[in-house]
Amino acid sequence: MIVDEEQKKEEKSKKLFADLCECYLLLNGTFSSELFSICIFCLLKVALKKEENEETQKGVEMALLALSKIIAWNEMGQELFLNAIKEIMKYHQKHHNLTRLAYQSAWQFLINRLSYEKSLEGVIVNELHFVREARKELEELAKSVDWKRKAEENERRGKERKEEFVLLRLLQTCGSYFLYCNLWNEEFAGLIDDIVQALKVSKDNYRETFKECIYSLKAAADNRAVKIDFLVKGGAVDAILEEIQQQTMDDKLTLECTRFFESISSRLKE
Repeated sequence: MIVDEEQKKEEKSKKLFADLCECYLLLNGTFSSELFSICIFCLLKVALKKEENEETQKGVEMALLALSKIIAWNEMGQELFLNAIKEIMKYHQKHHNLTRLAYQSAWQFLINRLSYEKSLEGVIVNELHFVREARKELEELAKSVDWKRKAEENERRGKERKEEFVLLRLLQTCGSYFLYCNLWNEEFAGLIDDIVQALKVSKDNYRETFKECIYSLKAAADNRAVKIDFLVKGGAVDAILEEIQQQTMDDKLTLECTRFFESISSRLKE
Protein backbone atom coordinates (compact mmCIF):
# COMPACT_ATOMS: atom_id res chain seq x y z
CA MET A 1 0.00 0.00 0.00
CA ILE A 2 2.84 2.41 0.78
CA VAL A 3 4.48 1.81 -2.58
CA ASP A 4 1.13 2.20 -4.37
CA GLU A 5 0.33 5.47 -2.60
CA GLU A 6 3.81 6.90 -3.25
CA GLN A 7 3.42 6.30 -6.97
CA LYS A 8 0.10 8.15 -7.16
CA LYS A 9 1.69 11.54 -6.41
CA GLU A 10 -1.78 12.94 -5.76
CA GLU A 11 -2.52 15.66 -3.22
CA LYS A 12 -5.54 13.83 -1.81
CA SER A 13 -3.49 10.70 -1.08
CA LYS A 14 -0.78 12.46 0.98
CA LYS A 15 -2.61 12.05 4.31
CA LEU A 16 -3.17 8.33 3.73
CA PHE A 17 0.44 7.97 2.59
CA ALA A 18 1.73 9.58 5.82
CA ASP A 19 -0.64 7.46 7.94
CA LEU A 20 0.62 4.27 6.32
CA CYS A 21 4.27 5.27 6.87
CA GLU A 22 3.56 6.02 10.53
CA CYS A 23 1.86 2.65 11.01
CA TYR A 24 4.75 0.87 9.32
CA LEU A 25 7.38 2.43 11.62
CA LEU A 26 5.29 2.18 14.80
CA LEU A 27 4.15 -1.41 14.36
CA ASN A 28 6.96 -3.12 12.48
CA GLY A 29 10.06 -4.62 14.08
CA THR A 30 12.14 -4.86 10.90
CA PHE A 31 12.27 -2.71 7.80
CA SER A 32 12.92 -3.30 4.14
CA SER A 33 15.48 -0.86 2.70
CA GLU A 34 13.02 0.35 0.06
CA LEU A 35 10.17 1.14 2.46
CA PHE A 36 12.57 2.46 5.08
CA SER A 37 13.77 5.30 2.83
CA ILE A 38 10.26 6.03 1.54
CA CYS A 39 8.87 6.36 5.09
CA ILE A 40 11.69 8.59 6.34
CA PHE A 41 11.39 11.02 3.43
CA CYS A 42 7.61 11.14 3.78
CA LEU A 43 7.52 11.73 7.53
CA LEU A 44 10.34 14.27 7.59
CA LYS A 45 8.41 16.23 4.97
CA VAL A 46 5.36 16.15 7.26
CA ALA A 47 7.47 17.14 10.29
CA LEU A 48 8.90 20.16 8.43
CA LYS A 49 5.45 21.80 8.22
CA LYS A 50 5.37 25.02 10.22
CA GLU A 51 1.66 25.93 10.23
CA GLU A 52 0.41 26.48 13.77
CA ASN A 53 -3.09 25.02 13.44
CA GLU A 54 -4.02 22.04 15.60
CA GLU A 55 -4.31 19.54 12.73
CA THR A 56 -0.81 20.32 11.42
CA GLN A 57 0.67 20.20 14.91
CA LYS A 58 -0.88 16.77 15.51
CA GLY A 59 0.45 15.53 12.17
CA VAL A 60 3.96 16.76 12.99
CA GLU A 61 3.80 15.14 16.42
CA MET A 62 2.75 11.76 15.01
CA ALA A 63 5.38 11.88 12.27
CA LEU A 64 8.21 12.56 14.76
CA LEU A 65 6.87 9.97 17.21
CA ALA A 66 6.96 7.36 14.44
CA LEU A 67 10.50 8.38 13.44
CA SER A 68 11.68 8.08 17.05
CA LYS A 69 10.80 4.37 16.94
CA ILE A 70 13.63 3.72 14.47
CA ILE A 71 16.08 2.29 16.97
CA ALA A 72 19.85 2.41 17.04
CA TRP A 73 20.68 -0.59 14.89
CA ASN A 74 18.92 0.82 11.84
CA GLU A 75 21.85 2.19 9.86
CA MET A 76 21.12 5.01 7.44
CA GLY A 77 23.14 7.63 5.61
CA GLN A 78 23.06 11.18 6.98
CA GLU A 79 21.77 12.42 3.64
CA LEU A 80 18.45 10.78 4.48
CA PHE A 81 17.72 12.88 7.54
CA LEU A 82 20.33 15.28 8.93
CA ASN A 83 19.50 18.58 7.21
CA ALA A 84 15.78 18.11 7.77
CA ILE A 85 16.02 17.18 11.46
CA LYS A 86 18.42 20.08 12.12
CA GLU A 87 15.98 22.49 10.49
CA ILE A 88 13.10 21.11 12.58
CA MET A 89 15.04 21.48 15.83
CA LYS A 90 16.55 24.88 15.17
CA TYR A 91 13.19 26.29 14.09
CA HIS A 92 11.61 25.01 17.30
CA GLN A 93 14.39 26.43 19.46
CA LYS A 94 13.66 29.83 17.94
CA HIS A 95 9.86 29.72 17.55
CA HIS A 96 8.67 26.96 19.96
CA ASN A 97 6.29 25.49 17.42
CA LEU A 98 6.51 21.82 18.47
CA THR A 99 4.72 20.04 21.29
CA ARG A 100 6.97 18.63 24.00
CA LEU A 101 6.31 15.10 22.77
CA ALA A 102 7.23 16.07 19.21
CA TYR A 103 10.44 17.82 20.29
CA GLN A 104 11.51 14.93 22.51
CA SER A 105 10.78 12.48 19.67
CA ALA A 106 12.99 14.47 17.31
CA TRP A 107 15.84 14.20 19.82
CA GLN A 108 15.27 10.47 20.29
CA PHE A 109 15.37 9.92 16.52
CA LEU A 110 18.67 11.79 16.20
CA ILE A 111 20.37 10.26 19.26
CA ASN A 112 19.37 6.78 18.09
CA ARG A 113 21.65 7.35 15.10
CA LEU A 114 24.75 7.82 17.28
CA SER A 115 25.57 4.13 17.52
CA TYR A 116 26.40 4.18 13.78
CA GLU A 117 26.99 7.87 13.05
CA LYS A 118 29.65 9.05 15.55
CA SER A 119 30.17 12.19 13.48
CA LEU A 120 26.78 13.36 14.81
CA GLU A 121 28.28 13.96 18.26
CA GLY A 122 29.43 17.47 17.33
CA VAL A 123 26.03 18.33 15.86
CA ILE A 124 24.17 17.08 18.93
CA VAL A 125 26.49 18.59 21.56
CA ASN A 126 27.79 21.82 20.04
CA GLU A 127 25.30 22.80 17.34
CA LEU A 128 21.91 21.68 18.64
CA HIS A 129 22.92 21.76 22.35
CA PHE A 130 21.17 18.65 23.60
CA VAL A 131 22.21 19.03 27.24
CA ARG A 132 21.00 22.62 27.46
CA GLU A 133 17.68 21.72 25.85
CA ALA A 134 17.23 18.56 27.94
CA ARG A 135 17.86 20.47 31.16
CA LYS A 136 15.31 23.10 30.22
CA GLU A 137 12.72 20.44 29.34
CA LEU A 138 13.39 18.46 32.54
CA GLU A 139 12.96 21.58 34.65
CA GLU A 140 9.68 22.56 33.00
CA LEU A 141 8.27 19.02 33.08
CA ALA A 142 9.23 18.56 36.74
CA LYS A 143 7.22 21.69 37.60
CA SER A 144 4.13 20.30 35.86
CA VAL A 145 3.99 17.09 37.93
CA ASP A 146 2.61 16.98 41.48
CA TRP A 147 5.21 14.67 43.02
CA LYS A 148 3.23 14.30 46.26
CA ARG A 149 0.23 12.83 44.43
CA LYS A 150 0.34 9.11 43.76
CA ALA A 151 0.83 8.28 40.07
CA GLU A 152 -2.38 6.24 39.83
CA GLU A 153 -4.40 9.28 40.88
CA ASN A 154 -3.13 11.04 37.77
CA GLU A 155 -5.05 8.62 35.53
CA ARG A 156 -7.93 11.06 36.01
CA ARG A 157 -5.74 14.04 35.19
CA GLY A 158 -5.03 13.70 31.49
CA LYS A 159 -2.64 16.60 30.98
CA GLU A 160 -0.42 15.80 33.94
CA ARG A 161 -0.36 12.15 32.94
CA LYS A 162 0.83 13.16 29.46
CA GLU A 163 3.55 15.35 30.97
CA GLU A 164 4.72 12.41 33.06
CA PHE A 165 4.84 10.24 29.92
CA VAL A 166 6.94 12.84 28.09
CA LEU A 167 9.22 13.11 31.14
CA LEU A 168 9.76 9.33 31.07
CA ARG A 169 10.65 9.44 27.38
CA LEU A 170 13.02 12.37 27.93
CA LEU A 171 14.84 10.42 30.65
CA GLN A 172 15.11 7.48 28.24
CA THR A 173 16.63 9.83 25.67
CA CYS A 174 19.13 11.10 28.27
CA GLY A 175 20.07 7.48 28.94
CA SER A 176 20.67 6.90 25.23
CA TYR A 177 22.74 10.10 25.08
CA PHE A 178 24.96 8.94 27.95
CA LEU A 179 25.24 5.52 26.36
CA TYR A 180 26.30 6.66 22.88
CA CYS A 181 27.84 10.15 23.17
CA ASN A 182 31.49 10.36 24.20
CA LEU A 183 32.03 14.06 23.50
CA TRP A 184 32.42 15.68 26.93
CA ASN A 185 30.75 18.97 27.64
CA GLU A 186 30.88 20.79 30.99
CA GLU A 187 27.08 20.98 30.92
CA PHE A 188 27.06 17.20 31.51
CA ALA A 189 27.35 17.84 35.26
CA GLY A 190 24.23 19.99 35.34
CA LEU A 191 22.20 17.36 33.51
CA ILE A 192 23.35 14.68 35.96
CA ASP A 193 22.34 16.96 38.85
CA ASP A 194 18.88 17.44 37.32
CA ILE A 195 18.40 13.67 36.95
CA VAL A 196 19.48 13.14 40.57
CA GLN A 197 16.89 15.71 41.67
CA ALA A 198 14.20 13.96 39.61
CA LEU A 199 15.25 10.67 41.22
CA LYS A 200 14.83 12.09 44.73
CA VAL A 201 11.39 13.63 44.19
CA SER A 202 9.96 10.66 42.25
CA LYS A 203 11.00 7.80 44.55
CA ASP A 204 7.83 7.71 46.69
CA ASN A 205 4.98 8.03 44.19
CA TYR A 206 6.43 7.86 40.66
CA ARG A 207 8.37 4.63 40.56
CA GLU A 208 8.55 4.40 36.76
CA THR A 209 10.17 7.82 36.62
CA PHE A 210 12.44 6.83 39.51
CA LYS A 211 13.56 3.68 37.67
CA GLU A 212 14.27 5.63 34.49
CA CYS A 213 16.49 8.00 36.50
CA ILE A 214 18.45 4.98 37.79
CA TYR A 215 18.90 3.63 34.25
CA SER A 216 20.11 7.02 33.00
CA LEU A 217 22.63 7.37 35.83
CA LYS A 218 23.87 3.83 35.20
CA ALA A 219 24.47 4.77 31.54
CA ALA A 220 26.36 7.89 32.71
CA ALA A 221 28.51 5.78 35.06
CA ASP A 222 29.46 3.49 32.16
CA ASN A 223 30.45 6.41 29.92
CA ARG A 224 34.19 7.03 30.18
CA ALA A 225 33.69 10.60 29.01
CA VAL A 226 31.60 11.41 32.10
CA LYS A 227 33.89 12.56 34.90
CA ILE A 228 33.43 10.29 37.92
CA ASP A 229 33.50 13.26 40.33
CA PHE A 230 30.20 14.49 38.98
CA LEU A 231 28.52 11.21 39.93
CA VAL A 232 30.18 10.85 43.34
CA LYS A 233 29.97 14.47 44.50
CA GLY A 234 26.71 15.27 42.71
CA GLY A 235 24.62 13.07 44.98
CA ALA A 236 23.93 10.18 42.59
CA VAL A 237 25.82 7.65 44.72
CA ASP A 238 24.11 8.70 47.97
CA ALA A 239 20.64 8.67 46.40
CA ILE A 240 21.04 5.19 44.90
CA LEU A 241 22.73 3.85 48.05
CA GLU A 242 19.72 4.98 50.07
CA GLU A 243 17.40 3.15 47.68
CA ILE A 244 19.34 -0.10 47.56
CA GLN A 245 18.99 -0.43 51.34
CA GLN A 246 15.19 -0.62 51.04
CA GLN A 247 13.53 -4.02 51.44
CA THR A 248 10.83 -3.44 48.81
CA MET A 249 12.99 -3.20 45.68
CA ASP A 250 12.13 -5.41 42.72
CA ASP A 251 14.81 -7.67 41.24
CA LYS A 252 15.35 -5.64 38.08
CA LEU A 253 15.94 -2.42 39.98
CA THR A 254 18.21 -4.17 42.48
CA LEU A 255 20.26 -5.48 39.58
CA GLU A 256 20.49 -2.03 37.96
CA CYS A 257 21.56 -0.39 41.24
CA THR A 258 24.18 -3.10 41.78
CA ARG A 259 25.52 -2.57 38.26
CA PHE A 260 25.69 1.18 38.92
CA PHE A 261 27.92 0.57 41.95
CA GLU A 262 30.05 -1.91 40.00
CA SER A 263 30.64 0.77 37.34
CA ILE A 264 31.43 3.41 39.99
CA SER A 265 33.84 1.03 41.75
CA SER A 266 35.60 0.17 38.51
CA ARG A 267 35.99 3.86 37.60
CA LEU A 268 37.34 4.76 41.06
CA LYS A 269 39.94 1.97 40.87
CA GLU A 270 41.19 3.45 37.59
